[in-house]
Amino acid sequence: IFLGLTGHRLKGSDLKHLGIATHFTLSENMPALKSDIMSSDRNSIADILEKHESETLAPFSLDPHRDMIESCFSDAPSVSEIISRLKRHNNSDLAPKLLAALSRMSPRSLVVTHKLLTLAPSMTYEECFVMEFNAARECVRSGEFKEGVRALLVDKDNDPKW
Repeated sequence: IFLGLTGHRLKGSDLKHLGIATHFTLSENMPALKSDIMSSDRNSIADILEKHESETLAPFSLDPHRDMIESCFSDAPSVSEIISRLKRHNNSDLAPKLLAALSRMSPRSLVVTHKLLTLAPSMTYEECFVMEFNAARECVRSGEFKEGVRALLVDKDNDPKW
């Protein structure tokens, strides 16, 4: 829910820590990795990835904030509850940044995203795709989507009127 609502960006090593990525290599190793992959057959990809796997990973970037994130986002029944919880975390340097980021986002989209992420674990992939398609269609039809495009891409004033 945290990543889905905030859009917080993770580093490559973070993806490995979370189990989202199966392998991680440093940026400076990418040209050699790409070259090895391009000159190989598909049966040797796993070996190539292992060969270029970084031996050490940077610490998970959100570790210092893990308790705050879990207490604010886990099992929160609504976006307004998440915001209330974040406001109570005045000892965290990340909480005010998250509050600022959330305040710039479409309130409707936040509520819809929270609902989708809450419902998805009990659904099949097909059900999730249908649910997301329907939600995306409704978001595009809403005035908030148009206003977000205007504020970010057309007028570039970054001041949407939700």
